[in-house]
Amino acid sequence: MKLAIVGAGWAGMAAAVEAASRGMNVTVFEATRTLGGRARALPASLPDGTPVTLDNGQHILIGAYSETLALMRRVGIDPRKQLLALPLALPYPDGSGIRTPTWAARWPAPLDALAAIATARGWTWRDRLALVRMPLTWQRMGFTCPPAQSVADVCQGLPQRVMNELIEPLCVSALNVPAQEASGQVFLRVMRDALFGAGSHGFSASSLLLPSTDLSALFPQAAADWLARRHGERFSLRMATRVTALRAQGTQWVLRTDDREEVFDRVIWATAASPAAQAMAEAVDAPAALRAWAATTQGLSFTAITTVYTWGAGVRLAVPMIALREGPAQFVFDRGQLEPDNASVQGVLAFVVSASQGERDDLQAKVLVQAARELNLPALQAVQTVVEKRATFACLPGTQRPAACIAPGLWAAGDYVDGPYPATLEGAVRSGMQAAAGTSADPSVPT
Repeated sequence: MKLAIVGAGWAGMAAAVEAASRGMNVTVFEATRTLGGRARALPASLPDGTPVTLDNGQHILIGAYSETLALMRRVGIDPRKQLLALPLALPYPDGSGIRTPTWAARWPAPLDALAAIATARGWTWRDRLALVRMPLTWQRMGFTCPPAQSVADVCQGLPQRVMNELIEPLCVSALNVPAQEASGQVFLRVMRDALFGAGSHGFSASSLLLPSTDLSALFPQAAADWLARRHGERFSLRMATRVTALRAQGTQWVLRTDDREEVFDRVIWATAASPAAQAMAEAVDAPAALRAWAATTQGLSFTAITTVYTWGAGVRLAVPMIALREGPAQFVFDRGQLEPDNASVQGVLAFVVSASQGERDDLQAKVLVQAARELNLPALQAVQTVVEKRATFACLPGTQRPAACIAPGLWAAGDYVDGPYPATLEGAVRSGMQAAAGTSADPSVPT
């Protein structure tokens, strides 16, 4: 069976690994020269001209991301070596916030998280008790709620300080929209896995896993290398090759690139949502199913994420990740602590502005002011500011996400495709594996 995968991001490469393991002949088309899609390596230069490899955005994984961690191991990446594991913690510059105590770091979920809540610094006992009770309330609800409810709705009754210093940062980082607007259903699913999940590969479910290498090397490049070694006779990766047209031919699909047309038995479209919708809408003699899928996808709303990279000689944060209060950035990461053996990133900080609004230069200037005021780092210099204007779909209550199966033999993969998770790496990986499993079945019977 000949399978084409359009897009070599995390969803596309997850699909490629799964499909090749199921015996398919896999061809991956990638329009750029870098693997990873919206979670990829990014070349940059420090103010003195030193070349440095960063990312197009800072990502956090958690120990509950079972499929991503399993797939990394499958292609030869040891998560315990390539991810810095931190117990659940959201510390602020003044030392307040929640941190899992050392004596509770190895406790099973949810005891480790409850210990972090019970010992939160700067909170009253009323704050702590209210937050301890809330996950237990969610558990009694089965971690479900009516589709129209927001995160603010399902957190009703929590003190304002808890909302401001925990729920809002978690919500905006996971769902990329404020708690008043974000889907309560999706948030509860993430909380269920993070607080009450079993964890995987030696990590507690609530562990924060910070990449200690660039995002392309963390999985997509390792997957490509593994596929070339293990399935070289049935795997082809075509970089810098853009698929310009799609059309049905009986039960098969024809893809056109700049120089030729090729026929495939199955296709997985694993690009970002907007180009995927455009490709389906513009497919030659597009069947009604493709137009309907495109319309659903085009109905999604999107939000931006901005990452401001800065550098300062000798700069080092107290811990690898700190939560921020005074905006626009919600978090700052110390890349030097994430990659301690990489001299080029020492002194590099990554400020993340989720649900960002405004122009690049203005956001960059505001972050530098924030760093001086909130972190007492007035001498930071900007290295590079990355604005992903359509970084994630807006995970709003009642959002209708497009189905994984577009038409017989034609599937979609991406973090925006219908599934239990918001726009995360775990969501992308799960969708890729789902699409690969679906294409291996009879194309006339969508799975």
